Amino acid sequence: MAEQGETRLRNLWDEARASGLDEPGKLLYRSNLLGSDKRITNYGGGNTSAKVEERDPLTGESVTVLWVKGSGGDVGSIKLDGFATLYQRKLEQLRQIYRGEAHEDEMVGYLPHCTFNLNPRAASIDTPLHAYLPYAHVDHMHPDAVIAIAATRNGREITAKVYGDEIGWLEWRRPGFELGLELSRFAAEHPQAKGVVLGSHGLFTWGDTAEDCYATTLRIINRAIEWFEGALAGQPAFGGEAVAPLDAAARREAAARLMPAIRARIGRDEAKIGHFDDSDAVLEFVGSRDLESLAALGTSCPDHFLRTKIRPLVLAFDPATGLEPVIEGLDAAIERYRADYAGYYERCRHPDSPAMRDPNAVIYLVPGVGMIAFAKDKATARIAGEFYRNAINVMRGASGVDTYQGLPEQEAFDIEYWLLEEAKLQRMPKAKPLQGRVTLVTGGAGGIGRAIAARLLSEGACVVLADIDEGALGGAMADFAKGFGADPVRSTRMNVTSETDVAQSFRDAVVEYGGLDILVSNAGIASAAPVEDTTLEVWDRNISILATGYFLVSREAFRLFRRQELGGSVIFISSKNGLAASAGASAYCTAKAAEIHLARCLALEGAEAGIRVNTVNPDAVLRGSKIWSGEWREQRAAASRIGEDELEAHYRNRSLLKRSVYPEDIAEAVYFFASDQSAKSTGNIVNVDAGNAISFTR
Repeated sequence: MAEQGETRLRNLWDEARASGLDEPGKLLYRSNLLGSDKRITNYGGGNTSAKVEERDPLTGESVTVLWVKGSGGDVGSIKLDGFATLYQRKLEQLRQIYRGEAHEDEMVGYLPHCTFNLNPRAASIDTPLHAYLPYAHVDHMHPDAVIAIAATRNGREITAKVYGDEIGWLEWRRPGFELGLELSRFAAEHPQAKGVVLGSHGLFTWGDTAEDCYATTLRIINRAIEWFEGALAGQPAFGGEAVAPLDAAARREAAARLMPAIRARIGRDEAKIGHFDDSDAVLEFVGSRDLESLAALGTSCPDHFLRTKIRPLVLAFDPATGLEPVIEGLDAAIERYRADYAGYYERCRHPDSPAMRDPNAVIYLVPGVGMIAFAKDKATARIAGEFYRNAINVMRGASGVDTYQGLPEQEAFDIEYWLLEEAKLQRMPKAKPLQGRVTLVTGGAGGIGRAIAARLLSEGACVVLADIDEGALGGAMADFAKGFGADPVRSTRMNVTSETDVAQSFRDAVVEYGGLDILVSNAGIASAAPVEDTTLEVWDRNISILATGYFLVSREAFRLFRRQELGGSVIFISSKNGLAASAGASAYCTAKAAEIHLARCLALEGAEAGIRVNTVNPDAVLRGSKIWSGEWREQRAAASRIGEDELEAHYRNRSLLKRSVYPEDIAEAVYFFASDQSAKSTGNIVNVDAGNAISFTR
């Protein structure tokens, strides 16, 4: 089903653009158009193909080559190198060596022998579904509106009612060689058909040209959308409302309290990142009378439950009694879910099944609040939420016109613990050291802050940039989104001297990612003047930002770390001047010394909770620094009786190692304290100053 308020799918085919493309180019164009709309298919779901005449590089003869989406790809973002290419003639020859349904998985091992032109892209398990259909262009999509038909008890009859003879019906069968042969038989027996609905799965459509196939896919989906709009008109979704949504601010406040509490209970063995969704479609479902009964049935489409597990965990929240009973009941609710999942595994496992995976829920549904997803990283959590929203749309349609049914438990297990799926998981890259960790960096839009963020992002962390300079934040966000994608980085405007700002920024970080693991307190200013010329305003400003500000963000982090019970790491960016006095900068040096002593105190307080607190002391980091772009630069040059352009050389030559210090050097020290490399270190100071005897800590 399309989400409420959305119109029919629009045909976006641009003939002027398509006319200049070859057949593989048109396949790519069609795929990207289809994948750009989640009503057509979800992320990574579905596949497309084209049978193209190519010149054989060995014989020079013209041969038919199947271009089909490769294993693990996404049609919305795929490039040409994401398609597998296989000799159609060799694929046909595989029929002769097929030993029957009991042996169909072994056929995957033969697909590499059919590769055309040494293409390294692995062919997916869905390749036979495209190969054996006698059409040049084939789309396999997972549109909510069609799956809503496929997931009904009387799906065959509803398909006939909506489509007549134009679209056929096949009962559920796991994707693979046998389903490919079944599709082939269907096409031979129904030459007038333009496609087929696969029970509990999705839609196949085809055409003679790329444009024709695309247009047919849209037309068939739009017909389902139109039919459901008529069939559902005037009736309440999911049995009507049982719990009204809280207002938007209250929903976010509830998520900010719930997410760390859930994360505390599921994140001990594997760090988790959260995603919160309170869209209209989600709120309608989680607040409905049929929530628990429908959620218990699980999802239907294999792509859905591979991402979301077979079913979600519903948290019994009553706005009248508040969140405390929910939080107090989390241990029991999560333990029941784990036991239920373990029972599902034991009931369905085969002698050669892989070991049971993480038994914790991925999706958490909260009446009146929304949906929370937890996974190994932000993209995976977000995509899981998107998949469950697809499942909600399916349930809305299916339960409104018939009886909704999820995939049978054994079939769901056989997909989830499929040996071929396990092999795919084993091929995935090793997790980066900070995967699943969330960092907040104050002063995150400055030179040192940006370098720290980049270093931690490169190691897999999610990073929240906090800064008072909104313009600089916008620029930093744009840069990081280009380099790392939008998922792992967020920004929040924070004045570190404001209790309100600090608390709000931490709440925002929690709602975005589920919690916090690392605080880098880096916000800073600098001032220089003889003590007799230092005004109270200057003194207070230094103390306020560099001492009080560090206290406020640390206090908020400690509160959150203790709620999560997962430990934590606090890293202060202080200064050489916190250890070594400097004439003409009493306010700055005193505030920096306060930072260092505050860190020592916090290291004592946090140790029993696994909270580590360490300090990095830079010196003379001129490049990219906002501090060194104004009066401080002028004052330091004047104090040393040199020109401003001589400052970097002056500080380099003053150091023992005669080397300049850059933001990336500070970031490297921060990464050490943020990572498990320093798991047994707290209360420490690392000077990154190229050597300065007066700031030696011992």
